[in-house]
Order: sequence, then structure tokens, then C-alpha cells
Amino acid sequence: MTLDFRNVNTLWSSIVAETLSRLGLTTAIVCPGSRSGPLAVAFGQHPQIEAIPVLDERSAAFFGLGMARRSGVPVVLVCTSGTAGANFYPAVIEAEASRIPLIFLTADRPPELRNCHAGQAIDQVKLYGQYPRWQAEVALPSPQPDMLAYMRQTCVHAWERSQWPIPGPVHLNVPFRDPLAPISDPETEGLAAHFDIDQFFSAVQPLHPVQPSFNLRALETDLHQWLSCDRGIIIAGPAQPQNPEHYCSAVAQIAHRLGWPVLAEGLSPLRNWADRNANLISTYDLLLRHQALATQLQPQQVICLGELPTSKVLRTWLTQAQPQTWVVAPSDHNVDPLHGLSIPIRIPVECLSAIIQAEALQPDSEKIDNQQLTEYTNSWLRADQSLRTRINTLMQAQTVLTESKIAWLLSRVLPSRTPLFIANSMPVRDIESFWQPGSLHIQPYFNRGANGIDGTLSTALGMCHRQQSSVLLTGDLALLHDTNGFLLRNQWQGHLTIILNNNDGGGIFQMLPIAAFEPLFEQYFRTPQQIQFEQLAATYNIGWERIESWAQLQQALNPLPTNGIRILEVSCNCQNDTQWRRMMVEQCVKSL
Repeated sequence: MTLDFRNVNTLWSSIVAETLSRLGLTTAIVCPGSRSGPLAVAFGQHPQIEAIPVLDERSAAFFGLGMARRSGVPVVLVCTSGTAGANFYPAVIEAEASRIPLIFLTADRPPELRNCHAGQAIDQVKLYGQYPRWQAEVALPSPQPDMLAYMRQTCVHAWERSQWPIPGPVHLNVPFRDPLAPISDPETEGLAAHFDIDQFFSAVQPLHPVQPSFNLRALETDLHQWLSCDRGIIIAGPAQPQNPEHYCSAVAQIAHRLGWPVLAEGLSPLRNWADRNANLISTYDLLLRHQALATQLQPQQVICLGELPTSKVLRTWLTQAQPQTWVVAPSDHNVDPLHGLSIPIRIPVECLSAIIQAEALQPDSEKIDNQQLTEYTNSWLRADQSLRTRINTLMQAQTVLTESKIAWLLSRVLPSRTPLFIANSMPVRDIESFWQPGSLHIQPYFNRGANGIDGTLSTALGMCHRQQSSVLLTGDLALLHDTNGFLLRNQWQGHLTIILNNNDGGGIFQMLPIAAFEPLFEQYFRTPQQIQFEQLAATYNIGWERIESWAQLQQALNPLPTNGIRILEVSCNCQNDTQWRRMMVEQCVKSL
């Protein structure tokens, strides 16, 4: 690329774009504004960067988050000065909590135009508090060689910090003086004749991946405890690995070596690679509601892979049992909300599997009591199989359109390897309770860092931009909270089917004690909006279809279209859904 020497601002910004491109950047999301003009021009004219214009900063940030979550590669977000950057804040929080690499570039007024009511100026220094992995206000643009090198190296460091030692958001506040348009400045243009671009960028190259290492000797005591334990379980929480097949194989190897059951959250890919793992348990949320069985199956040791599953029943059971726990997660976060007897092991699951396989080659590493271990695991497997059979029977008999059956049906009918984005509130809970194990290799995606409904549609669109046909499972409130995401349709490429459970309000609150307190409950918690989604779809020129039967829904999902956005609206009665879900739970527990 040729740097843009038209003026100092275009030169400064083109160094930013070219440095990040050489490091591996392929996508920049650019929100409109004047102060960010030099950055918009630099990214917009760069031949190796896809610059996508997005009107709404909140939607833009979640769109970029969805792309970075899918690829693992940082995405750049650009906005103008003032409150524009504040609209990035929810996505900054989610990126930090979910460990997603994003680089936020907020343009700003120069120092002399701050704190004087110059207009569109707020305090943007450390705008996002403690959430960024690294943040800085960069210097004003300067054509001096040492300052140009400073800007280049600041971008190199920002790129590195967005991925290492833990991925997350980085914020650079970038002030500009006029001119903001690419107006020619002869003095800056004269620098081009003597500027050696190849030499200037000679050390800018993609970063070498950092391979996590862990001394086998440091885990010897833990390994001996695991291999000697006859009542151990593995709990696999929500996971969005870059390579789900490797992740699932690693978990299966650990489970096989230890002989322990694996309680697999519905937001983990494990249930969708069930052929890899004979010890898989999917019904723990229902199973542990049977008091006698829950007591009988209390573990002595637990290996928790990542964060805990959503299930409150599981968390209560673990709190009561107080087992010795090891938390395996390559993160600097404290991911034990139960504050139990937990020991962090800060390595990826794949690394732990490799260590255990290496240890298995040692001659003295055999288990002490295989028979007792097998019986404990088999108790889990028998109960799980019984519940799966009961769930399938009840679901197949249910002809009325019911929210919880949607999750069950999706696990059986989606095309192989479909990316599925799951909205928060009831969808994630129905997935956990009713998603059936199989070998369709569905990859679940979600925003469970802060568990909010912010940016649901935009994140899903980012997840599947230029990817294979994908599905979003959402309730009506989560979709309405982010309808500006539909503004992305003109720049976005791919296909997204939105399965909309329209129960006219927040169905999750119907499950809570507050539901008994009317009239406050209806107005302040369930908050029905009474929106005609057919009209909403027409406004944005996207497809819409009302689902009247399970057969119709199944037919609409396999095969999926290859382009465009469409809504499949499933109208459900919130109170009936709650009653049926409770009946399901009661009958499943009784069947044990």
C-alpha cells in the first residue's frame, strides 16, 4: 500500500491502517462522523481491509464482536467524538467478560477544544473504565519520523494486547485537529519523496502465537488424586472454541482416561459431537431435581472446564456437596462464583488432555479401582438415558407450539455444522434443559460474558457475515432491543434465519417468584410490547413467515436458504409455556 501523504492526519491514519493490516487485520467497522474522518478514509481505501459502514455504534460494536468471536482475529471499531464512543460500552464489557479481541478507535477533539463547550466533546480518556485490556490516548498527529514510528509501534502493542496474555478489548483515543478531510498540504506531501515505506514497516508482521506450557510435574499430585478418585465428575460449561472438533476430542480423552462422567452444558459443542464421548451427560439439570438421586451421586472431586453451566440446580448441588474442584480455563478471571474448594489450572482443555495422555504412558499410572469407578459413572449414564427417553416421548407428543420444544427440535433437524446463535434469558435455559446429544456438529454461539440482551441480532449477523447459513434463536424482547441491527443488511453477506419465539414479553420472569405480584409484574417485568413483526420485517425489507405447526418449522429449517435475512415467527402463550415446562420437569423427575 502507498501511504496517504495528503496531510498529516491522512498520513497518521494510513499508518494506523497499514500497520494493523500487516499484523493481520482484515475488517474494520466504521461509524459515520466528522472527527473520525481521517480514520474512515484510511480504512475505507485500504485494499486488504474490508471497511463496513454501520450507522448505530452499539450495533456496530456487537457486529464486530460477533465477527471476532467467530474468527478469533481482532476487529477494529471506529467512531467519532462525543457520545458515539459511549455507545460502544456494552460491547466493550461483553468483549472483556467473554475474552473477545476488539480494538476500539475513538476519534476525539484536540486538547484545546475540550472542557470549553466546543461541541461533541466529552471526556473520552479511559472512557471504558477498567474493562479494556489496555488503553491509551495517543498523541496528536505529527509528521516527524520519530512520531510516525511511535504511532506504528502503539498499533503493534494494541494488536498484541488485544490477544495476549488474555484476549479482550483495547481502546485507543485518537485526537485530530483540522483538516479532517483529505485536503492537500504541500509540506506533508513533500515527505513522500524521501519516505522508505519498506524499511518503515520491515518489522511489522503477524505475531507469533504463544503456546501455553505447563510443567507435568506441577500437575503430578492432581493427576494422582484424579486417578485415585472413584467419585469424580467433569463439568463442561459454555464454550466457543475455534476448533470444536479438537476441543471435543480433548474432553473425551480426559473423560476416557479418568473414567468420569461429563456433565455437558447445552452451550458447549460437546453435545453436538456426542459420538466422541461415551460418558456424556446432558440431563443433569433435571436429574439433580430428584433429591435421592442427587444425594446418591454427590461427587468427591470435580474438574470444571471453563465457567459453570447456567443451571441453578447444578450450582446449588455443588454448593451443598463442597467437592474438591479444579477449574481449567486459560484466563485471568475468577470463574468460580460458588467460592468453593477450587484450584485454578490456567491452561486450555487441549493442553490438559495432552498432559494426561503423556502421563498415561508412565508405567505406574494405572487406576486403583476400575470397578467402583465404572459403577459410579454407570449410575449417571443410566439415569441420563432414562431422562432422555422420557424427554423425547413428551416432546414428540406435544403438538401445541411451545417455547421449550423449539430447542429440542433444533437439536434434531438443523443441517449439519449449522452455526446457531442463542439469545439470553429463556433460550439458553431451554437449550441447557432440552438440547439432545447428537452428531450434527452444530456450533453454538452466545454472549454469556455479561448475560445481557444487548446486541443480540448484531452479534449474530457478525457471527455469520461471509459464512455459511446460520440460525438465531431469540425471544421477542431480545430482538426488539437490537432492531437497528437490521440496518446492517445492505453491507452484510450471507444468510440468517431468525427463529423468533414471540410470547409477547419476558418469559423468563414468568418462572420467578415476582410473577405472583400483579399488576406490577405485567407492566415492569414481563413488559409486553405488542409489536407486529410482519410489519417490522417489511420496514427493513427482510423475509417473514408465521409458523403454524412443528412440521412447517422443520421444513423451513432444512435445508436453509443461502442468502438474505428472514424471521420465522413462532407465537407462544407465555403462561401456557410456563405451565407445560413445569409439567415436563415434574414428569421427568417422577420417571426416575
